[in-house]
Amino acid sequence: MNNNKVVLYIATSLDGYIARLDGSVDWLNNVEVGGGDGGYSEFYNTVGTIVMGRLTYEEVLILADEFPYADKPCFVLSRSKQVSAPHISFTDESINTLIPTLKSTSEGDVWLLGGGQLASAFLQEGLLDELHVAIIPKILGDGIPLFPTGVVPTNLQLMNVNKIGQMVSLLYKVSGH
Repeated sequence: MNNNKVVLYIATSLDGYIARLDGSVDWLNNVEVGGGDGGYSEFYNTVGTIVMGRLTYEEVLILADEFPYADKPCFVLSRSKQVSAPHISFTDESINTLIPTLKSTSEGDVWLLGGGQLASAFLQEGLLDELHVAIIPKILGDGIPLFPTGVVPTNLQLMNVNKIGQMVSLLYKVSGH
C-alpha cells in the first residue's frame, strides 16, 4: 500500500503573500536561512512527482536558466492547449482523477508547487494532505495571497515548528486526512 501524500510546500511573507502582484518572487532573495538551503533539499528528496499550474510553470521558466525539476515527473495543469516541452506533461485532466492516480503511482510524495488558486482547488476537493509553510520575515503590504478569498474553511493540525535562520517553517496536516 502506497502512503504518498499531496504536500503544499511554499513560502509566504509575514503578511500572507506568496508573490508580488506581478507574480515576482524577488523578495525571497537574501533571506537568512542559517546556512544550507533552508530545508529545501531534505523536502525535495521526499518528492516523487510535481504538480503545478501553468502560471507557476511560466514563472519557473523565467527564474531558472534550466528547468529545475527535470529529474522528476512534472505535470502542469492547464485549461488551454500548450506547446509540448521537455520534462513536462501538460494536462487538463480533472484533479479529482489525476491526483489519486499520481499518489498511487508516484515514487514519493506529490508536491503541489504553486499558488493559492491551485491550493484552494485542492483543499476544496479534499486532495491536500499537508502544508509546509515557510514564513519569511518580510512584509510586502500587497501581493498575491497564499489563500485567495473564498477558500474553503479548513482545519489544520500543527505537526512541527522549525526555526531556520530568520524563517519559521510550519508543518500542518489537513484534519481528516
